[in-house]
Amino acid sequence: MLTEIHEGPGRPLIRLAYATANNLTNKPIYTRSACFLQVEAAAALDRAQAAARAIGLTLIVYDAFRPTEAQWVLWHHLPDPTFIADPRAGSTHGRGIAVDLTLGTPDGVPLDMGTGFDDMTQSSFHNAPVPLEARRNRLILLGLMTQAGFEHIESEWWHYNLPAAERYPLLTDAAAGTRLMAR
Repeated sequence: MLTEIHEGPGRPLIRLAYATANNLTNKPIYTRSACFLQVEAAAALDRAQAAARAIGLTLIVYDAFRPTEAQWVLWHHLPDPTFIADPRAGSTHGRGIAVDLTLGTPDGVPLDMGTGFDDMTQSSFHNAPVPLEARRNRLILLGLMTQAGFEHIESEWWHYNLPAAERYPLLTDAAAGTRLMAR
């Protein structure tokens, strides 16, 4: 069951990249900026946000549930399974259990992570040689997210998902009722 994630006091900031042209395709994929996750993933995100706030930071969400239709758009743009899950196999985003995010100051300024979101290069790997401040920030994000119940993938410092993905069905925009994609 997907639930919509809203901004508000004590909540992560929602800055969905795929609702803008500020993403690897350089064009909007979603027709609106609405953020959805499975209930369990939303609860884990809340735990991570509470831990971030306890150290004077906030989470900034760039993507969460991604309908299968959107996964195909990304795959057609960059058919590289290192960074984009093949939509035929499905992705954790398409199950509503993944979130792409960064750390920011309380007023929403992203911290230095060594690369931007959607930088599909070796520099985005968790273990990539990045400046010390970026390494520190990546490790803080990793600690917050894993403590909250998420796991990471090695190739994207910004991606976290719940384990046991097979427990959750792959969803299209219509099946999820999210109305993110153009009809």
